[in-house]
Amino acid sequence: MRPVDGRQDPGHRPSVDALFSSVAEQLGAHAVGVILTGMGRDGAGGLLKILQAGGRTIGQDEATATVYGMCGAAFQIGAVEMQLPITEIARAICQITTSRCPVTASATQYRHV
Repeated sequence: MRPVDGRQDPGHRPSVDALFSSVAEQLGAHAVGVILTGMGRDGAGGLLKILQAGGRTIGQDEATATVYGMCGAAFQIGAVEMQLPITEIARAICQITTSRCPVTASATQYRHV
C-alpha cells in the first residue's frame, strides 16, 4: 500500500486513524483494534470509531509503553476498552478472536462500553 496524493484528511502518512476508520467501516463489530506505544494522537480517533462500530479495542498501558502518547490519547477519549501491559495483549486478542485459546489476561484497566 502506498499513500495516495490528494488525500482529504490531514496528518500522518500512512495514518493509523485512516487505517482504523477503514477497519471500522468494513468490519464493524467484527473488528479488533490495538494501539501500542507511539508519539502523538494518530490512531486515537480511528480506534474510537472501531469501538463505536461495535468492535473491540485494546490499548497498551502506560507502565509498559515506551512512549504513552498514542495509547494515552486513545485512553483519554474513551477509545480503549481494555488497557493492558504489552505482555498480556496477545492473550487478550486470542481470547477475543477464538474460544480455542486458554487465556487468563488480567487488565490493569477495563471498561465496559
